[in-house]
Amino acid sequence: QVQLVESGGGLVQAGGSLRLSCAASGSIFSINVMAWYRQAPGKQRELVARITSGGTTNYADSVKGRFTISRDNAKNTVYLQMDNLKPEDTAVYYCAAFRIAVSDWGQGTQVTVSS
Repeated sequence: QVQLVESGGGLVQAGGSLRLSCAASGSIFSINVMAWYRQAPGKQRELVARITSGGTTNYADSVKGRFTISRDNAKNTVYLQMDNLKPEDTAVYYCAAFRIAVSDWGQGTQVTVSS
């Protein structure tokens, strides 16, 4: 099992920046993909960004050019740098770790962007 703890959420004005962190522990050697998802009130959870064990990254079209996912293997931590934030980025952000046939999720961190 993998345990994930997110941090870094908060309230920011439009145009501002935040960096989310996701610290992983447990069976981290078996993780293939780490990802950030988000869920806004009344909406389905959606993929924001993902990074593979080989370092390949993918982004949702809505965040391309504004968000950057990265990982520090020495710290077992994945980051989501969010720049030029918009009110529509307001959501609970979740970190996820994917192993073969298994996924683990963090508790979520709230990001609120005011206009």
